[in-house]
This record gives sequence, structure tokens and C-alpha cells, in this order.
Amino acid sequence: MESWRNVWRNGFVPTLSEPGLAALRDALRGDDARLTQGSTTTPPPLLCVQDWPCEGACALGFCGWQGEGLTTVGEVEEYFAKSCYEADHRLGEPAACRHFLNWFDDTPRGAMRRELLAEVELALATRVPVERKTPKAKPAAAVKTAAA
Repeated sequence: MESWRNVWRNGFVPTLSEPGLAALRDALRGDDARLTQGSTTTPPPLLCVQDWPCEGACALGFCGWQGEGLTTVGEVEEYFAKSCYEADHRLGEPAACRHFLNWFDDTPRGAMRRELLAEVELALATRVPVERKTPKAKPAAAVKTAAA
């Protein structure tokens, strides 16, 4: 498995919420221009703009911004940093998150959207319970007989 996929599946996905993943899925499907490559947020996460409204974000930031209702550049940047820290810790490798982040930023947009969309849909599919057929209940008389 490629390094970026491992980091995505085992580092980031366990900490991302279902609404965050759903927001990212929709952005990838629709080629939402607010999903940005090469930056964490738009505007960039500088101290002087921490309280400004977020206008765009990378894949991780997008999950927090659109999926968790974060609004400011500072909130999205903090969410991004926490997600990276947790992924690194989960994978037991300092800066493990870089494998996903570099792939996301450096991959041509069409290929990134196609490959990441498949991963997001996989992550969502594993969270949505599949309806299972349940066996019909036995009549009460049959239950009593079996118990005796």
C-alpha cells in the first residue's frame, strides 16, 4: 500500500467524523474550488488573519471547516494541527502525516480527486451499518418448549 494511503486510512480516518468525511466526499465529487491544494487554509494561517473567515482549505481542513462547523482560519488551522499530531501519534512516526499531505498537494487535481474520493467513500462505507436480515422470532410456545 502506498504511504499516503496508509497515513490516510490508519492515521487520519479514525479521527475524522462522518460529517467531515461526507463534506470532503461532496467537495471531491463536485470539484469544489474551496478544496485547495498547496495550502492549509485560504487565507493562509498567519497570526494576523486568525480571526478571519475561512474561504478554502486542504482535505483535512475541509473536514473541520465544512464538516465540523469551524469558521475562522485559526479554528481550521488548529483542527489541522491536531489531526496531524494525532495521525503521527497513531502511526508511531514523527511527521508521518507528511506522506499524505505531500501526496495531496503534489498530485494533479484530477488524479487526487479520483483516488481520494475512493478512499473517502471506503471510509464512509465502513461506518454505515449494513441492514441485515434478522431471523424471524419464534412463537412463544416454541420458545417455552425449547427452554424446557
